[in-house]
Amino acid sequence: MGAVVAVIVSVALTGSVPASAETQRPVYVEQAVKAGLTHAQAAQLQQKVDGYVSGNPAARQISANKLKIPGGSLTLPAPGQKKARDLASSAAAPACASGHLCILDGRGYFYDYYECGLEYPFDGIGDGTFNNNQTWFTKAYFLNSDHSTRWTNTAKDSGTASWTPVFYIIACDS
Repeated sequence: MGAVVAVIVSVALTGSVPASAETQRPVYVEQAVKAGLTHAQAAQLQQKVDGYVSGNPAARQISANKLKIPGGSLTLPAPGQKKARDLASSAAAPACASGHLCILDGRGYFYDYYECGLEYPFDGIGDGTFNNNQTWFTKAYFLNSDHSTRWTNTAKDSGTASWTPVFYIIACDS
């Protein structure tokens, strides 16, 4: 009932229904609190999500700390977390699903790519890990700022990498 009242008040004051991201914020804050964050930590997390979305307009928030990004998803670490895990999930961050390319960067951001044939901007920073859990012999491409190939990896494989010099990713050939 409170959410309905808030929408009605917003429409009465502004003449329009608020954006879906705005109406979802209380749900995401509640997810974060249920996952063990304080209200202050939940607010910090929402600021981090908002900052990422403002710099990456194609990104869309889908849970307290998870975003849909071109080609996959990005899970941000919550305040105090060293490694990201989806706060909407009751389990710790899962291993990389079959058919996916997963990356954990030096900030603890978890990227999960599963769409082939497209070049995706990548903003990973620092040293981290990857899990190329795609179909056997599927090749992932990690590109420089000029879109030239920096290195490739053939599934199934995992390892460590420096993500700062990687600017684009092609998860797999189409």
